[in-house]
Amino acid sequence: MSDRLDTPLRSRRRWLPRRPRNKDAFGKLAEAIARFIGTPRFLIYMTIFCAVWLAWNTLAPQEVQFDPRALNFTLLTLMLSLQASYSAPLILLAQDRQADRDRVAAEQDRQRAERNLADTEYLAREVAALRLAIGDVATRDFVRSELRSLLEELQADRAEEPATTTSQS
Repeated sequence: MSDRLDTPLRSRRRWLPRRPRNKDAFGKLAEAIARFIGTPRFLIYMTIFCAVWLAWNTLAPQEVQFDPRALNFTLLTLMLSLQASYSAPLILLAQDRQADRDRVAAEQDRQRAERNLADTEYLAREVAALRLAIGDVATRDFVRSELRSLLEELQADRAEEPATTTSQS
């Protein structure tokens, strides 16, 4: 064996496949299979498969039948049992993954709702503060009435001035 880094190692054959780099790959595969099993296409394929199987092993000559009717289609029963024994855990795994996704989505929805509530409360406080501030601001009618009263005071002061100047002379 070479210890040099620029020389590739001999390929190693393994009896068992390497663990996938993506730890979630099997879960994704299980979900894909579970989704396919739940489709009408799968049911049609299985129906056609079973119908062909039953027709072949019922109508074909005895020499070419591989699962004879006389043995109650034992091989078909075993195949369907095997398919069901693999389908059930894959469906459960897919359901668990979906439940995990739903749990994460529910937590994100809860956090979003909390943020929306906090934002709404903040905006309500701001609107209330603006209303209080507007209550302290002089309105147009208030300013007009103040200007009128000042004008009246000035006119009254002017009217009094000529009378006081004529009495002083």
